[in-house]
Amino acid sequence: MERHVAGMLRQIARQQDVVEIAPQGSTPKAAALAYVAEQYGYTYGMAYRTGFKNSLVQVRMYRDPRPDARVREAATIAAHPQAGNGGTVPGLERGSLKPLPEAVGAVAVLKDLVTFDVMAQYVADRNQKVLGYLACAVLTLLMLIDSSPVEAVASGGAVALLFTAAFKVGAIRREKIAQRLTDAGFLAVRDEQGAQRFLRPGQQSPGHTDPTAA
Repeated sequence: MERHVAGMLRQIARQQDVVEIAPQGSTPKAAALAYVAEQYGYTYGMAYRTGFKNSLVQVRMYRDPRPDARVREAATIAAHPQAGNGGTVPGLERGSLKPLPEAVGAVAVLKDLVTFDVMAQYVADRNQKVLGYLACAVLTLLMLIDSSPVEAVASGGAVALLFTAAFKVGAIRREKIAQRLTDAGFLAVRDEQGAQRFLRPGQQSPGHTDPTAA
């Protein structure tokens, strides 16, 4: 835990416009660290999987230019002068990435934001579905070489059913997350690539010079 916090705080200390968080593939850990970054004057930007076999959840935080963010940052630094060096960390239990009771709600919202963005890589669009079902057809044809028509069709159909179930489950889960974010006051928008995102009122899509401008 201390290593992740210390690494993030080194980026924050340099007052970087963008801070990258990648806590070894854990969405809850990523959300907890994103909460800490917010206390130092940053705001959530986006999340995606990266690294070997997509084992890392990468979260991108943007420096919030608003005056209240600077006040929040100053108050956090004053209250937690040894954060990252064995001292207390805002919103987290000492020595862990488990949120304190007062931070549980905010961390849960950040977890939903991270999960929604990460799932965009796995919720298939029309092209992905076409490729998936085409692969099933190819599998069926290949099995016809060494198997009976009944076995080949049954195997290809079983794989197609698995594809269909996976697509549906992912879509349903993402819809539930979207509803929770809407209930929490976030606004559904489309970014420059046409992907659905959820932003706080007044926040612009990631990649703008000022990601929190009205």
